[in-house]
Amino acid sequence: MKVPMFTVRIWDLPTRLFHWALAACVIGLVITGQLGGNAMVWHFRLGYAVLSLLLFRGVWGLLGGHWSRWSQLPCHPSKLWAYWQDRSPALHQAGHNPLGSWSVLAMLFFLALQVATGLISDDEIANSGPLSSLVSGKVVSLATHWHKQWGKLTLILLIGIHVLALAWYGWRKHPSLVPAMWHGNKNLPVSVPASRDTTSSRLLALALYGLAVLAVLAIVSLGS
Repeated sequence: MKVPMFTVRIWDLPTRLFHWALAACVIGLVITGQLGGNAMVWHFRLGYAVLSLLLFRGVWGLLGGHWSRWSQLPCHPSKLWAYWQDRSPALHQAGHNPLGSWSVLAMLFFLALQVATGLISDDEIANSGPLSSLVSGKVVSLATHWHKQWGKLTLILLIGIHVLALAWYGWRKHPSLVPAMWHGNKNLPVSVPASRDTTSSRLLALALYGLAVLAVLAIVSLGS
């Protein structure tokens, strides 16, 4: 007997735009960081863009569509263990599954740490973070070492794991997770609440992102 499928809007447009914009910025940061020289101008700009995106996502996790909210991340260890043993309920096919939830949190945490250390880093050659003058030399040194070494390697490792996990999921679980992050919908064997994705919610997201940009400008100006 064929199982009925329900087409549900899972990822609202602001969440999808955030995801792809963040991916593009991170790729650009890795490239410009490796190139150095004049490319560092764009490295800083992309870093500010990432900070604005992270601030937006933090608030959108409280006000956004149902499946974009932090409260919908199934992070409890028991849920992670059940998912690993293929005992996870069909509900976890809707938003982020337990493993994906931890992956998202780890990625966002280390991105925030990388941006924060970048703001107070100084390569003692030609580039220094806009807030480096506000902290001690020892803090600057520690932040610079993390930002250029362990922080960068950690993020590259997390990105690699993320890509491999997507490939594994598409091969083992079906269907691929990528299309849903493109068009927003998933076909599910259970009926679940849809994420609100209306004109008013999108305008709210635009206003919130505008406030995030202003917040970044205010943060950067602290070092002036």
